[in-house]
Amino acid sequence: MNVTIESSGCVVIAYLIGEIDHHTAGDVREKIDNTLMFKKPNTLILDFKNVSFMDSSGIGLVMGRYRLLQSINPACQIEIKNVTLQTKKIMELAGLSSIANIKENDNEYKKAN
Repeated sequence: MNVTIESSGCVVIAYLIGEIDHHTAGDVREKIDNTLMFKKPNTLILDFKNVSFMDSSGIGLVMGRYRLLQSINPACQIEIKNVTLQTKKIMELAGLSSIANIKENDNEYKKAN
């Protein structure tokens, strides 16, 4: 698992690459958390386009970043994009739709706006 992080203004985008599991989630969390603490963004976008596998560690990854952002800025937002239909359903069942906007692809954002 690898992560590439970009930031622009008050937005941080984390491009997740590879598998998210118990063995890889820790390094990803650390990289994202360091950026969030330094940049203090209003919005975190987690891009799952290049994620090939995710277990429950992916749910924990999202929830933990949400909690950290809430401690930095209670008005912050998390967006999850480019997830598969199956991953989207799992995230919704886990309750992540109550803390994040979950989109299968960028076109859903355009349709919604």
